Amino acid sequence: MNEHVLDIRFSSALKALLYLAVTAEQDPADPPTSSSAQLAEVLATNASLVRKLLVPLVHGGLVESTKGRAGGARLAKPAEEITLAEIYRCSVGDKPLWACRPDTAASCEVTANTAEFFSRLSADTEEAVLNVLASRTLADSLAEVRALDVTAAAPGTAR
Repeated sequence: MNEHVLDIRFSSALKALLYLAVTAEQDPADPPTSSSAQLAEVLATNASLVRKLLVPLVHGGLVESTKGRAGGARLAKPAEEITLAEIYRCSVGDKPLWACRPDTAASCEVTANTAEFFSRLSADTEEAVLNVLASRTLADSLAEVRALDVTAAAPGTAR
């Protein structure tokens, strides 16, 4: 049953990096770090899970992390240089977007060909998703999030 659990690593990583992008604006020359406790509060999770989430982002060169009492995480490069595709690949790895059902005995043209069909469909879909994510940067996404907040706060709109 675990293979059917919704994977939230990408959305969690994106949210963490958006938060780090906001904090980087405070002092672009020497951005402050955010502790795993601060990020855990933003993500509504615990600091241990945040540290695990950051590991592939550090290995991917998107986040710098320092240990110790005064340590924390910050963006390794400007938000304008980080694409959502990079965040996706770092957080999810090579895990396919969808999992195909295991092959069954070929008893007709459908069962004989659906695994290959689904494999091709999955590859095409993943390519399309990665193309969309590659066209958007972390900075673009932060601007979009802020625009949504302005829209939500506008007079006469429900919140």
